[in-house]
Amino acid sequence: MVSPTPPSAHVQGNCVAQPRLPRAVRMVSLRAGQSDSIRQRPGETIFLKGGEQVKPFPPHPDLQPLTPTCNPPCLAAAMPPGVSPGPEGPSAPAPSGRAGRRAPPPPRRSPGLPEAKRRGRARRLHQEVAELQDGLQHLDLAAEKPVPSGTGLAYDKELTSFHCLWDKSFPECPARLTSIWTKLVEDGLVERCVPVQARLATEEEILLVHSPQFLALMASTADMEEGKLRALSDTYDSVYLHPNSYHCARLAAGTVLAVVDKVLSGELRNGLALIRPPGHHAQRERMEGYCLFNHVAIAARHARERRGLQRVLIVDWDVHHGQGTQFIFEDDPRVSYNTPSVLYFSVHRYDNGAFWPHLPDSDSSAVGRGQGCGFTINLPWNQPGMTDADYISAFLQLLLPVAFEFQPQLVLVAAGFDAAIGDPKGQMLVSPACFAHLTHMLLALAGGKVVLALEGGYNLHSLTEGVSAALGSLLGDPCPPLAGPAAPCPSALQSISKALGIHAQFWPSLQHVEVSALSTEDEGVEEALGETGGVPSPVELPCPEALPSLEAPPPRRPPACTGLVYDERMTQHYNMWDSQHPERPQRVTRALSRLQELGLERRCLRLPPRLATEPELLLCHSPEYVARLRATVGLRPRELHRAGSRYNSVYMCGESFEAACLAAGCVLSAVDAVLAGQVQNAVAVVRPPGHHAEPDAACGFCLFNSVALAARYAQQVAGRPLRVLILDWDIHHGNGIQHIFEEDPSVLYISLHRYDAGAFFPGGPAGGAGQVGRGQGRGYTLNVPWEEPRAGDLEYLPALLRLCLPVAYQFRPELVLVAAGFDAAQGDPLGGCLVTPQGYGTMAWLLATLACGRLILALEGGYNLAATAESLATCVRALLGDPPLAPPPVLALPLSPHPQPSALHALSLASAVHRTYWACLRLHVPSMDCDASEDRSPAPQEALPPDDLSSLGSLSLEDRSQEGMGSPDSVPVGWTRRKMKTEPELEGVGINPEGEEGPPEGAGLAAPDLPEDALYAVTPLSWCPHLSSVAPVPPAGLDILAPCQKCGCQGENWVCLTCYQVLCSRYVAGHMVAHGDASGHPMVLSFADLSAWCYDCEAYIHHPTLLPAKILAHRLKFGNELPALL
Repeated sequence: MVSPTPPSAHVQGNCVAQPRLPRAVRMVSLRAGQSDSIRQRPGETIFLKGGEQVKPFPPHPDLQPLTPTCNPPCLAAAMPPGVSPGPEGPSAPAPSGRAGRRAPPPPRRSPGLPEAKRRGRARRLHQEVAELQDGLQHLDLAAEKPVPSGTGLAYDKELTSFHCLWDKSFPECPARLTSIWTKLVEDGLVERCVPVQARLATEEEILLVHSPQFLALMASTADMEEGKLRALSDTYDSVYLHPNSYHCARLAAGTVLAVVDKVLSGELRNGLALIRPPGHHAQRERMEGYCLFNHVAIAARHARERRGLQRVLIVDWDVHHGQGTQFIFEDDPRVSYNTPSVLYFSVHRYDNGAFWPHLPDSDSSAVGRGQGCGFTINLPWNQPGMTDADYISAFLQLLLPVAFEFQPQLVLVAAGFDAAIGDPKGQMLVSPACFAHLTHMLLALAGGKVVLALEGGYNLHSLTEGVSAALGSLLGDPCPPLAGPAAPCPSALQSISKALGIHAQFWPSLQHVEVSALSTEDEGVEEALGETGGVPSPVELPCPEALPSLEAPPPRRPPACTGLVYDERMTQHYNMWDSQHPERPQRVTRALSRLQELGLERRCLRLPPRLATEPELLLCHSPEYVARLRATVGLRPRELHRAGSRYNSVYMCGESFEAACLAAGCVLSAVDAVLAGQVQNAVAVVRPPGHHAEPDAACGFCLFNSVALAARYAQQVAGRPLRVLILDWDIHHGNGIQHIFEEDPSVLYISLHRYDAGAFFPGGPAGGAGQVGRGQGRGYTLNVPWEEPRAGDLEYLPALLRLCLPVAYQFRPELVLVAAGFDAAQGDPLGGCLVTPQGYGTMAWLLATLACGRLILALEGGYNLAATAESLATCVRALLGDPPLAPPPVLALPLSPHPQPSALHALSLASAVHRTYWACLRLHVPSMDCDASEDRSPAPQEALPPDDLSSLGSLSLEDRSQEGMGSPDSVPVGWTRRKMKTEPELEGVGINPEGEEGPPEGAGLAAPDLPEDALYAVTPLSWCPHLSSVAPVPPAGLDILAPCQKCGCQGENWVCLTCYQVLCSRYVAGHMVAHGDASGHPMVLSFADLSAWCYDCEAYIHHPTLLPAKILAHRLKFGNELPALL
């Protein structure tokens, strides 16, 4: 007997629609026994009109919808007669009566294109999470490899066995080393380090840099008398020789090499070599400036030629220019089609040539020669008295953007401490703490492979304090507070501006847009820039160093340096009407599971979760709003739906209020632990998110504004207006946080978000660059709005380095809160951006330099479960002290993408608006044209040889939707192409809108008219979650001439990297596409151009996992080995 239709239902065709039924219950009208033809949604229960219940198929755990622990009254009322709710959900009615004869069902029609697309999306949705979870667990990612531990410390008393025989007061003396060693022992740092045995450098190693004639001359000094030693010394500039000088110089060079070898072999994470004599002034055939052999240059050449590294960064912060190192590498070949290189950066006192060594080559105009042009970066100070703020600005604005673009594999530091306060040579005002900050920043590079080699430093007190601070940073201690002015001086800004203008032509990361070229259409920008668009008179904000500060933490990290807070009860907040809503409980459970898998959870201290109290909620929210949310407890689903629909993009269930109180309370618990010194930093894995919540309204999945409450609560605990920095890197603008603090100068709010001219959620002008705060809070709201999707590491890191961190350093926060949304990550369905897990980890690492390391990350958005979990894990690693992972190698550096022109515009606009308030942004760099269609800033990497570029013309290009994980649009050089979808999202191959078999729509479309010689530049993804499907190359190898195994075509064929079948491309007969759809094998390799494509990600992929197949195919196709950079 057919079950009667409920009175409130309406009938459409053969289906009975029940508007009031929850989404997990659906009634359809089909003949009993044909339930297999029903396409169920994950986890739903279907009741047939014939009385048969279709058993739900078990979805993947990450897609399992949550059901209420008890059945609401409205659910029972909505059940059809004979169906009663039980503890496991509705139960089916027992069939009764006679079974009447039914008419045969109408013949099934082939689905049209929209239905086929819908089916294809539904099928992939069910597979996505399982594939991402399985794939990321088996990827050959550095995140899952053991991280090297231990800081090496190399020292040998023999290095004190030489001195100046004729001048006992000579500043370069043995006391430099003995004083340092005594200080390190007193501070307890020696016992925390791994000792490295010093050794002599071999003659072959010295000859990597110096000439045989110079080596022979140095060796002869061991047998010279004092008179001859003095006579020989006088022929050089600022040099003395001793019978032990040659031996000690070899020992110094060998000691640096010993530390470098242990770091590169993975035995150590980083290291410090305490050596003398210094070395960075020594040239190939000349000793100079106390220096005999150039230890750092020898180590760089050793790393390249003996250890196989391709990119080495040398950072020279000695107050004197290291002209010897510069001359050795100034014409070194650039990173090219198989050629390694060294990038040399020096920040030094110059005084327009009046300071030693008095060379024009020490000025910023010296950029290298020949093929090394662009790989020498000089930042000359033209006056004494430079402070911490000047050096910090130099690193943030100039060095680090270039270094991240260069992607070094090793960082060598010529660590002179003669810029420290009190040094008689340098006459600078750099505090010991500053050297800790500089060291911590450099540890963000090369996977933390950083080696410091002692150079100058002649005030024994400041020298020992500076070395101790730098070594503490290598060991992972928090950066101590800085001294002196918070903003760089005008002279420093002038020097930095000049260097930026010179090197922007070589390094895309330094490009900018001049104020006069900026569009000022955003609301508030005209007012901020002035009526003429210029820069109004500066507004001097309160000087942070004059304000009270929290007591600096002890120099060592607490035993458990990172706190972790989470409560499972937050998963009881769920959407009762949409089990696939992006803000679902699996966001936090999956993230926590990933931390457990990687062993990160057990390294953290679990903090006690708690509920936020009503007085705490009232710190940011109105009493009426809190009462409205509390009233949702116990409401029926219909009333809950009505309560959620009152707000913008909000849902509620009976447990939402408690979950929101837990989310806020967990973040407050983290604040308690950090301010009390129980932990150094903390991570709160919480939901629902909070940064959109207004004082009196929910918004955008957010109920209570957890991060804003944490800021106010921290100030309450401190008993004063604690200076709090809130950095919001969620892809959506945190309108709630901004509105809560826009009149408060004690809270600096910085947001990096997608804006799209106000069209991206939450919409409106609040997220524009012109919104700077109100009243006393003007200047304390800083928005960086992206105007288009696909912003990635190339955009986020420059924004952090060139804008956010300079302002933050001038603000000098006492607590840093991060609204850590991960919906700008690759693959997020809402963000459409491309930030990698490494990018997030690097940002977290760099933020830890602030506020003595007091940093709290609170989870906000992030709706790709795998990407969110992986990104959060890299951030936790960084907070635990593991240096950020080295980014994967770029497919081909000459084709590396530049930052988006719109992103450069956004950064320059925000900087122009806020230079009114922040002196650190008052740079005056010569203007540059940022036209996207014409590259006016060639990168230092030279182009590929023409023979290799010719193969790019055959690349198969596909566009992708903004929601996917594909590569950025490929554009022919100098052109903008039409976007064309080459493969509809069909469930099966060969279905057209009319249901007839044939080629998919668009498969036969002609390509747009382009010049015959147009070339495409393609940027692949550096990883994808399907790399685990790549199988080893079969023992029989590959046959690149094999025909398609289906049609015998020998045209454009691909090989499946899972089963290694050879099939034709979509432009021939589409057999590889059909194979991927049927088998689920997503990764394929083109025999035409050796590109690897992932069907599920719809993107080109380049990863070391693919290299065995690529190398073999290249050897068979071209008869030689694949170039190293590929």
